[in-house]
Amino acid sequence: MFDRVVITGLFVLAMSGQGASAFDGTQTPPNARPSIPLFSNPQDAFRAGLEDYQLGEFENSVAALKYAAAQGHPLAQWKLGRMYADGDGVPHDDAQAYNYFLGIVNNFHDDDEDELDRRRIAVVSNAFVAVGVYALNGVAKAKVEADPERAFSMFQFAAMNFGDPNAQYNLARMYLDGHGCEKDPRQAARWLYLAAEKHHYAAAALLGHMLFFGQGVQQQKGRGLMWLTIARDAATQSKDKWILELYAKAIENASDDDKQIASVYLGERQAKLGK
Repeated sequence: MFDRVVITGLFVLAMSGQGASAFDGTQTPPNARPSIPLFSNPQDAFRAGLEDYQLGEFENSVAALKYAAAQGHPLAQWKLGRMYADGDGVPHDDAQAYNYFLGIVNNFHDDDEDELDRRRIAVVSNAFVAVGVYALNGVAKAKVEADPERAFSMFQFAAMNFGDPNAQYNLARMYLDGHGCEKDPRQAARWLYLAAEKHHYAAAALLGHMLFFGQGVQQQKGRGLMWLTIARDAATQSKDKWILELYAKAIENASDDDKQIASVYLGERQAKLGK
């Protein structure tokens, strides 16, 4: 089963704007907007919702964002999805989050891709990954049963069309486990490599482990230890304990030559990245 970390912290909106939002209280703060929302269009509502969110005025923010989302504004749908998924300013509600992410997925058409700017591509891609994770685990409150095949198709679409590293990582995990697809370690390694190249350290850890021990791929201890070292250096959270354990297991089985080769690979990679 997949960790919900894959749908959190994937994309951060940094925008501000002017607009109006609803205020349902009986007392009006000095700098509050009018109690009746006066949105000329969904974009104004979205901007107002973000402004209120940044000020910590979550009731107003949700009202404005919901107005924009109801008009099909994808960024508003995404922001609400994230808020409900994380319990950020609203009660945690996976059913609400799922429905907002699903709205983005359902309204996306392949021929829209060329017209999307970078920000919207990230939103759409993140929504596909989120729906994939929910499909993988199911959402009881939304009466969504676990559907690995659907999850696989969501991850595959985002991985192939948007190059999303979280989608690539999840797709690799499914290939490794044979969950929702035929088991295929080589395909798993391919997708892990693509994600690792985008600095996805969990992907780097799994790829390094496969290469070091030759699990389903040709054994390359030096290169595997390189990826594991990169993952270890990036693993700073308590949930990353498994990465540290994979690294420790490799180091325990590594020869001096393996360590030296890994060091050379690391130096070459850092030079390539300009570090």
